[in-house]
Amino acid sequence: MSVIDAIGDTPLIRLTRVTEGIAAEVLLKAEFLNPGGSVKDRAALAMVSAAEESGELRPGGVIVEGTSGNTGIGLAMIAAQRGYRAIVVVPDKSSTEKIKTLRAYGAEVVITAGGVTREDPRHVSRVAARLAEETPGGWLAGQYDNPANPGAHLATTGPEIWRQTGGRVTHFVAGVGTGGTISGAGAYLRETGAVTVVGADPESSVYGGGDGSPYYVESIGHYVHPDTVEDVWPQSYHPKVVDRIERVGDRESIAMTRRLAREEGILAGASTGTAVVAALRVARELGPSGVVVVLAPDSGRAYLSKYFDDDWLRRAGFPAPPVPGPLTGDGPVVTPLVLAADATVRDLAAGEVAVLVLPRPAGSEAPPAPGDVVGVVAATELAGARPDAPLRDFARPLPSAGAGEPAAEALARTPAGAIWLAVLTDGRITGAIARAALEAE
Repeated sequence: MSVIDAIGDTPLIRLTRVTEGIAAEVLLKAEFLNPGGSVKDRAALAMVSAAEESGELRPGGVIVEGTSGNTGIGLAMIAAQRGYRAIVVVPDKSSTEKIKTLRAYGAEVVITAGGVTREDPRHVSRVAARLAEETPGGWLAGQYDNPANPGAHLATTGPEIWRQTGGRVTHFVAGVGTGGTISGAGAYLRETGAVTVVGADPESSVYGGGDGSPYYVESIGHYVHPDTVEDVWPQSYHPKVVDRIERVGDRESIAMTRRLAREEGILAGASTGTAVVAALRVARELGPSGVVVVLAPDSGRAYLSKYFDDDWLRRAGFPAPPVPGPLTGDGPVVTPLVLAADATVRDLAAGEVAVLVLPRPAGSEAPPAPGDVVGVVAATELAGARPDAPLRDFARPLPSAGAGEPAAEALARTPAGAIWLAVLTDGRITGAIARAALEAE
């Protein structure tokens, strides 16, 4: 028996406190108990095994993958056990814990820019594909389009849930990321019994009809850069398997993640928080015969520096235990004008401050995220400028600070040349404050 034999057969844990007032049974599929710490161990094993059988991956070969972290960890673990090298490409927004875990397994970690278009050569998928092609013996796992990804859950996760509930499961809830888990397990459960499959998705993810703008929950959803030429969905995601999608905001996801740790003793990642919020919405609609199984993809140990860190929450503008002021949001915060990056001087009236953002789809009303911002410009800085001059030519960088963050801490990490700071509430820009005003507090 090896570590690989420990993948799968994860338990169902009944939620008892966050379900107060709910008649239906809510069971959490604890995928964080896989040896690599996530549900992605299943897909990693299935993809490697299929590549070995087909001859695409040969002895002494190199496993290459682009990932937010969890699939790479599963692949790195399997590579170590089977004697392969592993090269894992991750976006710079991945948690520090995931990157350190990859290196602990011996993987070579390549960090690239997050928040870029699929066409950009720096995009995770493009960097991984290039490295796989250039590396002798390289094999690209390609989880987003590899049929072994949903196939792993069709063969293992779905049957386990059916067996563990004695066929009583009525609803299956899982986050939608690469789509492999919900597509494979969902297909099995739908075909075996009358099970309703529910996808949990970040509010701005395009899977559930969001505008594709950035969000803070890792390893879930589908972000679309505004300059993307074509929005390509993963082939591992089979939308017809999903009966409905519940959209969940970052604040609610993170709050539930912390509640699970403190009320249920379950330390899980924020994608689990997203899925549990969706599962509880579903469960409230059901009577005592309802059995909702919600999949928990990974452990909170991978996010101790993020969702469980009060300082991180304050910096991003999420609720956190109060601290002594003065706070960033206590100062003279102004509501900036939000303009497209191609706006001109004539678009900014006297006395106004504008945040220039990348274009978002028509109808998008959410406040901009820091990742959308091109820069900030104040009308007071435009004396003598031509009315048709692009505002972008005058824009300055716009660092950010949470509304509940101590002003002194925000100033300490703000570049000396910055004149304005964005004020964040729930990770979105809801105001701006002059650096001089913060210094005066």
